Amino acid sequence: MFYRGQIELLKSRCLGVVGARKNSQYSIEAIGKVLPAIIKKGITIVAGLAEGVDTLGHQCAIANQGNTIAVIGTGLDQIYPRFHHDLQKYIEKYQLLITEYPLGEGPRGFHFPARNRIIAGLVETITIVEAKQRSGSLITANLALRDNRNVTAIPGSIMSPLSNGCNELIQEGAKPVCCAKDILEEFYNLTK
Repeated sequence: MFYRGQIELLKSRCLGVVGARKNSQYSIEAIGKVLPAIIKKGITIVAGLAEGVDTLGHQCAIANQGNTIAVIGTGLDQIYPRFHHDLQKYIEKYQLLITEYPLGEGPRGFHFPARNRIIAGLVETITIVEAKQRSGSLITANLALRDNRNVTAIPGSIMSPLSNGCNELIQEGAKPVCCAKDILEEFYNLTK
């Protein structure tokens, strides 16, 4: 593994936040409602620095003076997607940026599903926010289950294809999230 930033964040309690890359306004509102109270409890947000929900999770942690870990699918000297330049540079300086790929390694399709297993391994609980039926977010949820992690999902409209994956996860036993307390209950000793 390679890293830049505050390696001690790996010792903190972590919540994975993943979801749609092409999220709707619903993700923005749901994350804004749920995550700030979790961040204020000292929980570090872990995501993959992908477009969409991952970015929203990182940004919410930073905006609320919390911590975040970005697990990327390239070498530390590569920026993908390119428009995340400022966010990635901020995370590597003030938060934690980690990867299993050496310097110079660019983005390749298979890197991103592989990266998901690292996200799942770092967290106690993972929350899925908007996911289609067949998506990388569901791969991450399944990896988390395999690693005996708590899996939660924010339910969505039955009319939205972006909610199908989350709603199916809930049908299969993932805990539905309607407020911060629903996630905090998954972290032993944090609801007091």
